[in-house]
Amino acid sequence: MRGGLRWVADGLFPRGANPHGVLPALLILLAVVTGLVDAISFLGLGRVFVANMTGNTVFLGFALAGDREMSAWASLLALAAFGAGAWTVGQASRWMGNARRVFATASAAHALLVATAFAVDLISGHHHTGPRAALIGLLAYGMGLQNASVRGLAVPDLVTNVLTTTLTGLAAGTPGRAALRRSASVVAMFLGALIGATLHLHVGPALPLAAALTLLAIVAVAAHERTRRTR
Repeated sequence: MRGGLRWVADGLFPRGANPHGVLPALLILLAVVTGLVDAISFLGLGRVFVANMTGNTVFLGFALAGDREMSAWASLLALAAFGAGAWTVGQASRWMGNARRVFATASAAHALLVATAFAVDLISGHHHTGPRAALIGLLAYGMGLQNASVRGLAVPDLVTNVLTTTLTGLAAGTPGRAALRRSASVVAMFLGALIGATLHLHVGPALPLAAALTLLAIVAVAAHERTRRTR
């Protein structure tokens, strides 16, 4: 598996110019996770995102203006939980110092949060307010961890959350490996959303949560292995 991840990562840079090891490939997997969990939250948890905070900010405005399809409390909860996750990573970064160690630890914690969300859905479902709030909080907190830890890695042109700047770069930039990396992020998030929505609409949230958990486990194991090798 490690060889395949490294092959994908190296292919996103000119030959011999990848200083990031397997990290670029791991970020592509995390973009898929973003699509999966946002499909679950938007379609199943009441028109709220757990990864796209730009969307939640706009949704909150819609809800306060009186749109009954939007939930002010759900948007506020997602924003608060996401912010708490990002704040946690900021504190861990000051304590641990090494951005790759922070990323590995945050990835493992994110996997545990998604595993907990999976258990909540299996036990309590997602139709009542209590389980919905728990799922929104767990998933948004995990995405806050993910995005803040990815930010510290500074891998160019690969994003795991918001694609507006990436799409702008694709449209305004020139062809090359940077465009390839941006395209990989867009395609990965699209595929995550497509798969997540298909599974959710036909089966429910359990399968897309299981898929997200599997990808996060791969990321966490690979990130910890890389951290151990570089000590």
